[in-house]
Amino acid sequence: MDTITIKVDGMTCGHCEMTVKNSLLAVKGVKEAKVNHNTSSAEVKIKPGKVSEKDLINAVNEVGYTASSA
Repeated sequence: MDTITIKVDGMTCGHCEMTVKNSLLAVKGVKEAKVNHNTSSAEVKIKPGKVSEKDLINAVNEVGYTASSA
């Protein structure tokens, strides 16, 4: 598995973390997601070649947060 870390702005609490985590886990090819609002980041384990960083950023942006390359 590969790991991609992205920056996520706009999270303020555990509920925000769960929303972002669920949006990432819904992306086909994502195996695990660790999200932390204190560090404004998400560490995502993916199947190599199945998911791009852009896919992850789009998934987070769709649920109302601002994601970008770490």
